[in-house]
Amino acid sequence: MKTVLLLICTAFLLASCVKNNPDPAWIEVTDWQLVDNPNSQYPTGVLTENITDAWVYIDNKLVGVFEVPFKIPVLVDGDREVTIYPTVLNNGISATKKIYPFMEPFSANVTLVKNEVVTLNPITWYKDQTQFWIEDFEDASYDIVDGGASAAALIRTNDAADIDVAINEGFFGRISLNDSQNSYSGSTVANNNGSLVMDLPRGRECYLEIDYHTTNALVTGVLGIGSSGVIDNPNVQINAQSDSEVRWKKIYIDVREIVSGSPNAEYFEFSFKAALDDGDSSGEINIDNVKAVYF
Repeated sequence: MKTVLLLICTAFLLASCVKNNPDPAWIEVTDWQLVDNPNSQYPTGVLTENITDAWVYIDNKLVGVFEVPFKIPVLVDGDREVTIYPTVLNNGISATKKIYPFMEPFSANVTLVKNEVVTLNPITWYKDQTQFWIEDFEDASYDIVDGGASAAALIRTNDAADIDVAINEGFFGRISLNDSQNSYSGSTVANNNGSLVMDLPRGRECYLEIDYHTTNALVTGVLGIGSSGVIDNPNVQINAQSDSEVRWKKIYIDVREIVSGSPNAEYFEFSFKAALDDGDSSGEINIDNVKAVYF
C-alpha cells in the first residue's frame, strides 16, 4: 500500500511540475540490462532478468519509482548525480515493487539542462558477495526429485517448440499434467550429500528465482528440515498463462520471512506442488534457472 501511495503522489507531483514549471529538464531511462560481474565470487548461471522498475534518486534525494522505460521531468538542472536502483515485483505482485538487494545500482553524473533530455541506459550486475545454488537442467542428473505421492514426473527436455536458447541454453524441466497424472509434488535435494551447498541464512535477504513457461498453476514452498521432521511452508503460487499467450517469464520469490521464522530447521529445501487446474484436461509446467540467491 505504501508503494502504491508513493506512485500516486509521484504522478501528481510530476503533473504539477510540468504545469507550474513549463521548462523542466528531462530524464529518459531505458530498460535495464543485467550483465556479468567479473568479480563475482560465485557462478551466477544464465543471466535472465525481469527488472520492471527503478527507484530514482538525484543527489541522494528520492524522485520516485517508475516502470521502465520512462521519461520524467525534473525541477533541477546543472551537474547532478543520478542513481537508479533495480526494482522487481516482489513475489510477482505488481503492487509490491522492491529494490532487489542482490543487484548493484546504476549511477551517472549528468548535466541537466532545461527543456533538454538526458538519456540513461541502466546496467546492473549481481553484487560480488552474492551466493547462488542453481538448477539449470543442463546435466543429465538434477537436484529436483519427485515426491513419493506424485502422480506426474519432472523430466528434462529440449523440446524445440518451447525452448529459448537465451534462457534455457540446451535443456529445461517439464511437468506434464493430464486426467490420469493430475498432480505433482517434488522438492530440491541440494543438501543431500551432507554438506550445506544451499545454506540459506536467517535474518538476511534470500530469494528463489525461477524462469517459468506454464499453462498450469504451480505452488512453490520452503521445506524446513530438522531432527524433529520436515515442515512444508507453502509460499507463492505461479499462475497459469493462457495457451495462446504462454511465454517464458521470471519471478523473484522472497523467502526471508520463512527461513528466519524456522528456528528448528537445520537446513532448507524448496518444494513444488501442482494439481491439474479445474476445467482443464491437460496442463504443462516448464521451469528453468531455479536459483537460490542469498548473501
